[in-house]
Amino acid sequence: MIAIFDYGAGNLRSVQNTLDEIGCPYTLVRDAAGLRAAGRIVLPGVGHFGQMIRALDELGVRETLVERIRAGVPFLGICLGMQALFETSEEAPEVRGLGIFPGAVVRFDADARVPHMGWNELVPRPDSKLIRDLPARPFVYFAHSYYVPRNPMASATCTYGPTFTAALESANICGVQFHPEKSGVVGLAIVRNFLEGAC
Repeated sequence: MIAIFDYGAGNLRSVQNTLDEIGCPYTLVRDAAGLRAAGRIVLPGVGHFGQMIRALDELGVRETLVERIRAGVPFLGICLGMQALFETSEEAPEVRGLGIFPGAVVRFDADARVPHMGWNELVPRPDSKLIRDLPARPFVYFAHSYYVPRNPMASATCTYGPTFTAALESANICGVQFHPEKSGVVGLAIVRNFLEGAC
């Protein structure tokens, strides 16, 4: 079963529409039992890092989510759903992230126009499974003011001032800073790659 985790974010419908278009059945889940039953987990995210993490904690799913990811369940984090994998974020430094990966999510420089919103180019690694079978430099849709710095897990980067991690892959974990559900045929292909075993 593919589970979309619903913590109250506003972009669930567009993620559901993407899976509907691919023809992939899914279930919306809001509790630890739903996560334990999931064969794949999608965590969409929009809004504020602190609000998202607090919502996960209020629903009592932090430990189960971390446990399932570490147990090897394929996971796709979208936007804040990817940022949540790290220890902290400058958006809410008092809030502890899921801590799957070390490091902090940081804000674009003060002189940058934020949010970084609209279409921008990905530079994928040649061995990326998530961004395979796509144009060499595909364009996808972003909407964010904070980013994950470039790191060894980055399977695609994007430049908006700094060059940052636009997608990451590590064993069973995939994350994207952009919104595949708003990225047209390229986004559909990326979600399909995840469902077909990219992570």
